[in-house]
Amino acid sequence: MELSNTTKWRILKYDGRAPLEKDDDIAAEFPLTLKLDGEEFATLVCSPSSLEELVIGFLASEGVIRAAGQVKSLIIHKDTGFAYVELEHKQTLNHDHYAKRFIGSCCGKSRQFYFHNDMLTAKTIMTRTKISAEQCIRFMQKLQESSSEFRSTGGVHNAAIGTPAELLAVRTDIGRHNALDKLFGYCLLHRLRTSDKVIAFSGRLSSEAVLKAAKIGCGIMLSKSAPTDLALRLAEDLGITCVGFIRGGEMNVYTHPERIDFGNGLTVW
Repeated sequence: MELSNTTKWRILKYDGRAPLEKDDDIAAEFPLTLKLDGEEFATLVCSPSSLEELVIGFLASEGVIRAAGQVKSLIIHKDTGFAYVELEHKQTLNHDHYAKRFIGSCCGKSRQFYFHNDMLTAKTIMTRTKISAEQCIRFMQKLQESSSEFRSTGGVHNAAIGTPAELLAVRTDIGRHNALDKLFGYCLLHRLRTSDKVIAFSGRLSSEAVLKAAKIGCGIMLSKSAPTDLALRLAEDLGITCVGFIRGGEMNVYTHPERIDFGNGLTVW
C-alpha cells in the first residue's frame, strides 16, 4: 500500500485579524534504512511514495548497481521503515568508496561531495537532442502544475523526465536529491532510454543535482532556481546543458547553449 506524502495537522491560522482553527496539509517525512545484503548501508529521509524507485535509483546513483536486474530481491517494510536489498552478486563494500553516513532531506551539507563512485558513474553526455526556449518554459510550467502536494504543503521538491514535447514521469519528495533518485529508479525499472530526454527540477542546480543528471544520462537540465558555480563547472565538463531561473517566460542558459533553439532555428554555438 502506498503511503501518503501528506498528513493533516490542526493549526491556528492568523489572517491579520484573528486566529482561525483549521486542518492544514503537512509534508510527510519518512526515514527509510537500507540494508544491503544484510549490512546497513544508509538511512534516507524521504517522502514515503515511490520507495522502490527511490531504493533502485539511490543504489544506482551510489554506483552499487548499474541495472535494476542486478537486484535479486527488494522488500520494503513500511511499518518499520526498513528496505532489505539482496543483490544477484553479493558485494564486499569498500568503505573507501562508500562512506556510511546519514543522508538527510535538508538543503545543507547532507551528503559528502564527489565520492569515488561519483567519478565512476557520472558519464559525459554527448546527446544531440535539442529543445526550444518555448519548450523549456512550457516543460517547467507542466512540472509545477503537476504537483498538488507542493501547492497544498509548500514543503516538497519535484523532478520530471520527458522528451522536449511531453512529460513522461514526475516524482515528488521532501529531499530534492531523493526526487532525482526516484526518477533514476523509474528509468531503470522501465528500461527507459535517457540520452534523448530532458530533466526538469524544482530545486537549485547544485553540483550533486548535475552529477545525478549525468548518472541518469540526460544532457539537458531545467530548473526554476539558481545554479552554483561548482555545478556549472561540472556541467561544462560533463556536457550538460543547464537552464535556470525559468520563470515568467524568461530563463538563463548557463552551459552548452548549442542545444537550445531560440526561434527561427537560432542556436548559440
